[in-house]
Amino acid sequence: MAEFTMELNEEQREVRDWIHGFAADVMRPAAAEWDEREETPWPVIQEAAKIGLYSLDFYAQQFFDPTGLGIPMTMEELFWGDAGIALSIVGTGLAAVGVLANGTEEQIGTWVPQMYGDANDVKVAAFCSSEPDAGSDVASMRTRAVYDEAKGEWVLNGTKTWATNGGIANVHVVVAVVDPELGSKGHASFIVPPNTPGLSQGQKFKKHGIRASHTAEVVLEDVRIPGHCLLGGKEKLDERLARARERAKSGGERVKNAAMATFEASRPAVGAMAVGTARAAYEEALEYAKTREQFGRPIIDNQGVAFQLADMRTQIDAARLLVWRASWMAVAGRPFTSAEGSMSKLFASEVAKKVTAQAVQILGGNGFTREYPVERMHRDAAIYTIFEGTSEIQRLVIARTLSGMPIR
Repeated sequence: MAEFTMELNEEQREVRDWIHGFAADVMRPAAAEWDEREETPWPVIQEAAKIGLYSLDFYAQQFFDPTGLGIPMTMEELFWGDAGIALSIVGTGLAAVGVLANGTEEQIGTWVPQMYGDANDVKVAAFCSSEPDAGSDVASMRTRAVYDEAKGEWVLNGTKTWATNGGIANVHVVVAVVDPELGSKGHASFIVPPNTPGLSQGQKFKKHGIRASHTAEVVLEDVRIPGHCLLGGKEKLDERLARARERAKSGGERVKNAAMATFEASRPAVGAMAVGTARAAYEEALEYAKTREQFGRPIIDNQGVAFQLADMRTQIDAARLLVWRASWMAVAGRPFTSAEGSMSKLFASEVAKKVTAQAVQILGGNGFTREYPVERMHRDAAIYTIFEGTSEIQRLVIARTLSGMPIR
């Protein structure tokens, strides 16, 4: 087990610099265009695939980094480049994590490669959990999965919303209710293979930020999938449901559902995304403050500006440390006894919103125009306190963990 460290090793530094070069040379020059177009930047994703940055092998290497820092380091550098394009590149990862967290070895080997495709035929995947009437309240989920014993198939019906890559994905991972009486404990995750009849894209959302990332509804109408598309298998599901029923009767310990397990595993990574966006805005503001002159001197000479920059840098570094701690704890098998994963996501998300707003303020009128990237960064940062659990939900998770109350 690797000890916690704040120093990247030589190999990690090389990977970081490689990603940073792609972010600076390929992503940033394309960022404004794809933000305006509000379309998936397929050419950029393909460029990432050509060099191995968008591939199962690369993300597997980072995911299994024994220090736990591979994924947060990757996320920070990509989102430093541009949040919208970066989310298009890494959005498939949430679906992949869903399979890795809940699937069998055979399912992982079969479906995760199909989520990425290859450099000549790039694919994406989608993780579908939120619903129009059940976002943070996963216990209110209505999408149903019913097992057809005669045909050995699952039948899915419902509507998912806020799905990154929803409808355009090659593979969809869908969370559905299999036992309504168990609430969030009666959920399971399913693979919907490519070109499955009954799955369609609903509304595509026009968003405030991260506009280069495709977000849409996914409609499921009598979607039939083979029994082996249930992540983890039916035997494991039946055992889990039986335990949940017994605990419900006895009032015993809670059981973590599949969607919550996926979000718990990914929250430090979202924190790292927020750190990347915040760092990008801070660097823009710092450089502007050094070169912009008012009253005969650079504006960084004014304490009102300099102190803001000092606070921005301090908060970014603090956020990164919380993210790295949670990431290391996860890979080291240390339980999040104080909801450290949610802490990292909460703090980094709030820092990103605050730092990008301060960057706009430091640039003044220029910061309010699309001629400078901080305007886009400020819009992009708003999502971090919303998706994969709002800041209010993170606080609820932390508070309930500290108090010993059940997390529903």
